[in-house]
Amino acid sequence: MWVLLRDAPLPLWRPVSRDLSPVLAFSTRRGGVSLPPYDQLNLGRSSSDRPEAVAENRRRVLQALGLDRASLVTAGQVHGTTVRRAERPGHIPDCDALITDVPGLALAVTTADCMSLLLVAPGAVAAAHSGWRGTANGIPVATLEALCDRSASPAAGVAVHFGPCIRGCCYEVGPTVAARFPAEAIRDFEGPMMLDLPTAARLQLAAAGVTQIHDTGACTACEPHWYYSHRRDRGACGRHWAVAALTNGAEV
Repeated sequence: MWVLLRDAPLPLWRPVSRDLSPVLAFSTRRGGVSLPPYDQLNLGRSSSDRPEAVAENRRRVLQALGLDRASLVTAGQVHGTTVRRAERPGHIPDCDALITDVPGLALAVTTADCMSLLLVAPGAVAAAHSGWRGTANGIPVATLEALCDRSASPAAGVAVHFGPCIRGCCYEVGPTVAARFPAEAIRDFEGPMMLDLPTAARLQLAAAGVTQIHDTGACTACEPHWYYSHRRDRGACGRHWAVAALTNGAEV
């Protein structure tokens, strides 16, 4: 379902087939203008990177996706479970997921280890930021429910896509965090406890009736050439984007 366009001037994860589909993408760290430690494609304004570099990087991503810079909608993420509807461009504070049924609006959430999710229903799309707190508290399903309410689609009619994130191979957690998740999402209780966020989200979404789940399979901590990792780089890193924009004739 997803392919990393490694040889493109701006490497992005894109769906294999994009005919009659919304614009969907996950960014990498390659192809931008930011200097170390934010090199190259830092898209996060919350970092200490040069604002003009972040603005240029954002312009490049939106241009590569054929989206208008004036159409951007961003979320003021707080590791919560609040979902907001986007009706016009701009920054929406205090939320970790955005939904829209307005064609052309470009929804973007930022991550640097946390999981990003893109959801597609007939006539509507959503983008969600889901770290361990948000996942434990159910933001994948909260976003699904909001999208289903807006699109009048059942959960089985929604496709969910997981972007690059830190995974069970690299995400060591303590017993307090591990206890918030089902055993299937925790690896090796006899040694370090390793949390796999996509497994946790997959279990939640499947229980809610989702049957279409697609995953890039990429781990941010494993591949420093391709991804930022807040944990690996001890906070000195840039941010990725997950982008969704509804287009005319969109299908799941």
